[in-house]
Formats: sequence, C-alpha cells, structure tokens
Amino acid sequence: MIWTDINDIAIDLEEKHPDIDVVNIRFTDLHKWICELDGFDDDPKRSNEKILEAIQMAWLDERD
Repeated sequence: MIWTDINDIAIDLEEKHPDIDVVNIRFTDLHKWICELDGFDDDPKRSNEKILEAIQMAWLDERD
C-alpha cells in the first residue's frame, strides 16, 4: 500500500484499531499506525495533512 490507497488503509486501520476514537485522533498517531500496517510500503515523509485527513474520513466511513 501507498499513501494514496486511502480506502485500503482505512479498512486495515479499522481492523487493527477498532476501539480508537477516530474523530479525535492525533495525526502523529495516525501517521505512526499507517506506517506500521502490514503491507504499507511508502516513504513516511510523503504524507501530508490532506492525505491524513482523507484517511481519517475514510476510516470514519468504514466504521459506519
């Protein structure tokens, strides 16, 4: 996975962290958890606030 695989990342995050309060998550934590996902293979420095926000919103959608 890479940073633009937003929906795949959101699905994996929901599976690994089902009890997290996604609305109030810190982006530093979100970034760390994404980089730790199995199959994630992108440069950690390539993320930005826009990508992290998109992943956060996709994660919320996945939860619904």
